[in-house]
Amino acid sequence: MSLRLKKESLSTLSVGTHQYEYYRLSEVARQLGDITRLPKSLKVLLENLVRYLDDDTVVEDDIKALVDWQKNAHASREIAYRPARVLMQDFTGVPAVVDLAAMREAVKSLGGNVEKVNPLSPVDLVIDHSVMVDKYASDDAFEKNVEIEMQRNYERYLFLRWGQQSFERFRVVPPGTGICHQVNLEYLGKAIWSEQQNGRHIAYPDTLVGTDSHTTMINGLGVLGWGVGGIEAEAAMLGQPISMLIPDVVGFKLTGKLREGITATDLVLTVTQMLRQHGVVGKFVEFYGDGLASLPLADRATIANMSPEYGATCGFFPIDEITLDYLRLTGREEQEIALVEAYSKEQGLWRHAGDEPIFTSTLSLDMGTVEASLAGPKRPQDRVNLLNVPKAFKAAVELETNKKPLAQYPQVTIDNQPPFTLTDGAVVIAAITSCTNTSNPNVLMVAGLLAKNAVEKGLQRKPWVKSSLAPGSKVVTDYLALAGLTPYLDKLGFNLVGYGCTTCI
Repeated sequence: MSLRLKKESLSTLSVGTHQYEYYRLSEVARQLGDITRLPKSLKVLLENLVRYLDDDTVVEDDIKALVDWQKNAHASREIAYRPARVLMQDFTGVPAVVDLAAMREAVKSLGGNVEKVNPLSPVDLVIDHSVMVDKYASDDAFEKNVEIEMQRNYERYLFLRWGQQSFERFRVVPPGTGICHQVNLEYLGKAIWSEQQNGRHIAYPDTLVGTDSHTTMINGLGVLGWGVGGIEAEAAMLGQPISMLIPDVVGFKLTGKLREGITATDLVLTVTQMLRQHGVVGKFVEFYGDGLASLPLADRATIANMSPEYGATCGFFPIDEITLDYLRLTGREEQEIALVEAYSKEQGLWRHAGDEPIFTSTLSLDMGTVEASLAGPKRPQDRVNLLNVPKAFKAAVELETNKKPLAQYPQVTIDNQPPFTLTDGAVVIAAITSCTNTSNPNVLMVAGLLAKNAVEKGLQRKPWVKSSLAPGSKVVTDYLALAGLTPYLDKLGFNLVGYGCTTCI
């Protein structure tokens, strides 16, 4: 009976001169119940279950449970989910390649064909967690850091190159390129995936798991993805399903638009504060509302990227015109973009004005009320209004000082400069690094303009501050240079030090 559902839902979608086979959710709705108001993130899971329906790992009752989720906005059923691909960084990726190599060695010792040992799901490994900021505040910092990185990691990188050459469906993005989340957003992510399977061209939603908590950035592109442990990622790489409960979905309605001078950082800190107070651990968050029409994709990605800080499994943004604009901006092929639009509209994944899905619970925010803020003073998820920053910082310093008062502050000398004394509250690291903000051009441009104003007012970096600029991709370097802002960042000591996680790791 259930395999008949799978067979009857299989259809053909014509996009331009191309034909794609896909599993129609409208046929599932006809047979099992209306899904019009099912959250779009759950529709992605629904399609996944239909496509892998086999009466073994996935049965029709799993699909029915997702359809019936709308009755109580909750389900207790466990399902087997198979993401389309796996994203890794080098810290967790190397052990996975070691395991693949060990499997080949075992097959070889048994007299088998080692060529049969390959990932069953596409795997992209981005080398971004090995660069360190040894050199900084100098014009040659990037070249020197890359040189040291290559020396330190020579054997590891040789091994990863061997892995790319030896295994099918396994690609390595070389060091000095960017951080995995931004490379994923700008280059790897497709929103809608398509590939040849047994002579058929199949289209389905792009989904993934990654071995880094900030894998969730890709949800800004309408791609369902989140971070997992290395063992889970390796299992997915080898074609094993991920066992998960059908999640609760918290709807976050955005209305209005940001006022002039208010950045994505201000917005994401406000959203994070609201979601932490609401409680979203183990849940999906799905953003909806007509305010999304004015929210650039870079801002969506910044919000999605903070999922670990607000505790949700992911923060999902549905596909719409802004998604298509970003795909064009980043050089995706027109046929791919046309597929994203046609498939999303056909499957009910497209965001329409006035959409009101059913959610487990909801929050709402008028973006016009967001105020200028900073994170901290210690935790990235904490928000302090800009006017209250001096007071909050002073209070944090006093709290630490009371815990462990120093009898005498040390005298320090750096690079033959006159000695100075470090006191409580001295800032010693100032890093523009790539885990959250440097995915966002608006925020980076603000940093460059702030540097320009600082230089023009004669401000200088204190000698004890280790300052660095580690963008998420080479695109950032290009637009800062084109805007004429790079010299000002360099003058303050924020010279390019590398592309990758750097200070965060």
